Amino acid sequence: MAEIRPIEQLRPGMEILVGGDRLARVPAELAERFRPGDALLVVDATGEILHLPAAQRSLVREAVARADAAFHAMGTVTDEQISGFYAAFAARLEDDAIWSAIARSNAADVETARTRGRSITRLVADDNLRRGMIDGLRGWIGAPSRRGQILETIQHRGWRVELVAAELGIVGFVFEGRPNVLADATGVLRGGNTVVFRIGSDALGTARAIMASALEPALRATGLPDGAVTLVDSAEHAAGWALFSDARLALAVARGSGPAVDTLGALARQAGVPVSLHGTGGAWLVAGQTASTEAFAAAVLASLDRKVCNTLNVCCIVRARAGDLVPAFLESLRRAGERRGHGYKLHVVAGDEGAVPPGLFAETARIRRAGGDREERRAELLPESELGREWEWEETPEVSLKLVDEVDQAVALFNRYSPQFIASLISEDDDEHRRFYASINASFVGNGFTRWVDGQYALERPELGLSNWQHGRLFGRGGVLSGDSVYTVRTRVVQTDPFLAR
Repeated sequence: MAEIRPIEQLRPGMEILVGGDRLARVPAELAERFRPGDALLVVDATGEILHLPAAQRSLVREAVARADAAFHAMGTVTDEQISGFYAAFAARLEDDAIWSAIARSNAADVETARTRGRSITRLVADDNLRRGMIDGLRGWIGAPSRRGQILETIQHRGWRVELVAAELGIVGFVFEGRPNVLADATGVLRGGNTVVFRIGSDALGTARAIMASALEPALRATGLPDGAVTLVDSAEHAAGWALFSDARLALAVARGSGPAVDTLGALARQAGVPVSLHGTGGAWLVAGQTASTEAFAAAVLASLDRKVCNTLNVCCIVRARAGDLVPAFLESLRRAGERRGHGYKLHVVAGDEGAVPPGLFAETARIRRAGGDREERRAELLPESELGREWEWEETPEVSLKLVDEVDQAVALFNRYSPQFIASLISEDDDEHRRFYASINASFVGNGFTRWVDGQYALERPELGLSNWQHGRLFGRGGVLSGDSVYTVRTRVVQTDPFLAR
């Protein structure tokens, strides 16, 4: 057996084995930062070498250990206690004095994010976000728990077999500047699970305030075990990498930007941890030959009220209807921008520019970006290969436009370029809708506006995240991850004939 020794130091250019058949070289900057006790993670899919400082590894190990101990204690916690936790957490968020303290921390986070040129569209803890958190928590108070639920019974002579839903274990969450996800993540407690989460630096101050003033007091007041909800108090990306590489997790959930989520998902898979990824978003809307102009215009406008993952990102219009549908599209886009006090930004796939007024490519507009307002061209050309790009806009709606010869071409483009997330078809042809549903590789499919894709709005269940099919279809569950979908199945036998034998 080969000798295994800890790495004490790295040399610039040192070769590291990747995926069993490739070599990557250690960058000089990484070698200089490496200290005894640190670790390396290599992403097999990309060859990227990640540095895990010893302090971050220790912080995460301790957090997961607390969650593990809490999970084993959750078996004696009643459903009534868990309901009480949600009620107590919601009540504390409703307390104006407590919320004022949270809001002050959030204002500091927002100001820091602005100075760094970061997006704040999901960071601001306004009244809508507060109400959404409270409503989500209250939604779990009366929600049934799957743990102990008999899913199936197989009856035999003298005995029966029961398939029983049970707690899954520790759920690890990594998410960026979205303080509401902190409340969302507690949904896994409904089924007797525990949670460890790491939040990005943008919202870390807000998360600390919520933990200290609302979440942890609610845990203590209802007798839930210490560590049932644990914050990894670190702004370092390495903390997220270490968390998703911990094999003690039963499920790893990531919400954030595409590349960061891809890396986290790859690390979890390498550690043998199942993943639920909620990264690249952006919905596609397709207008067919028989599309109602009014229905199409309404769907565009309703899909652009704000920028989230289910916002309209790409619009495909059948070429034969460009004469009336493109003006309707542009008018709805204009109205969406006007509604937010801004204009709009349009990307037209090269070759289709003749369908829009040529003046749009010369016209300048004030576009709000994360780093501030900028003067840009109202419309720009886009290579077809860039159709999968998600536009992360602040207050200025931003959409791509592509003309297609038929709906089937739009489906082929979606299946090739998109993150395979949300697709909607505006058409009066039932057969076309059936073909669309059968052939498009989307986890969410509709016939109107795209913003319906939301666990609370559509299923009346607080969601933990929405999954696309960018990394393949999901085994055994839907694209909406909710607290009641985090469970495993145990098998129990009940023997009524004491003399049973094989």
